Amino acid sequence: MNEIYLVTGAAGHLGSTVIRELLKLGKSIRALVIPGEKNIPQGDIEIFYGDVRNPESMYSFFNNPNHKELIVIHCAGIVSIASQYNQLVFDVNVTGTKNVVELCEKYKVKKLIYVSTVHAIPEKEKGEVITEISDFNPDEVVGLYAKTKSEATTYVLSAARKGLNASVVHPSGISGPYDYSNGHLTTLVIDYCRNRLVASIKGGYDFVDVRDVAQGIISCCTKGSPGECYILSNKYFTVQEILFMLHEITGKKEVKTTLPLWLARLTAPLAELYYKILGQTPLYTTYSIYTLNSNAYFSHKKATAELGYTARDMYQTLRDTVEWLKKKGRL
Repeated sequence: MNEIYLVTGAAGHLGSTVIRELLKLGKSIRALVIPGEKNIPQGDIEIFYGDVRNPESMYSFFNNPNHKELIVIHCAGIVSIASQYNQLVFDVNVTGTKNVVELCEKYKVKKLIYVSTVHAIPEKEKGEVITEISDFNPDEVVGLYAKTKSEATTYVLSAARKGLNASVVHPSGISGPYDYSNGHLTTLVIDYCRNRLVASIKGGYDFVDVRDVAQGIISCCTKGSPGECYILSNKYFTVQEILFMLHEITGKKEVKTTLPLWLARLTAPLAELYYKILGQTPLYTTYSIYTLNSNAYFSHKKATAELGYTARDMYQTLRDTVEWLKKKGRL
């Protein structure tokens, strides 16, 4: 085998799932995880410890004495719906991506897939479908996470214009099993199953299965065009629809109450503080309420046409998530 897949953020929800899919294909894999990481990916892979903020720590990860073809999948990033500025989010999402791009250039990798987000794409008016763009501007998106991913995407595409074989993928709201880090939808599932949710909130988002995103990324490694972007989405679901599907799957009490937006906005800062005290991922913040009421109608037609991308039914995703959480003793 003459190629090696290098996966950053390998212990994260998406990164670990990408590795699962690559292992099924019998690929040679290197996984980059931060020192002290507990959820180390399992299987026939090479584990490297490093931090994308420190390029020197990634030298061994990129080292290629046998001159094999290196395919880099840059999943490392911090998803944040917090209202306050966090320097770590910028350092990982922007500086970390620049470091990875520069190492890709230095080691002359065959391909780089950068995992951006649909949040980096400026929102259109309600009712309009959002598709891929080629020029990104942090000033045109809302929130620290969106701005940092927009800036990082600009850097990757700039490198592509200079000759780096790089493609960008934009997942929507990632959900599904294998999430050890308690992402937002995983937290929602856990809270619902533990009877912590007594009310829903108006709004919704485009939620996509992590396994579909992983397969789309792997397909992009061979089919993605240099300098092109691909939205990896599913379709729009209201929060109430998600909770009703969980009700059908688990048999637990249906959540029928929906908070009015004014009350949700009023209590969001308190909820954010509450989850911070608990050391858990906050479900509702001022930014998340904004996001749940933004235009989240994304099209994955380009990815379907060029990458063969498909998205499974959300009911299956939620059912598999509940089963996985039970298996891990987390419900």
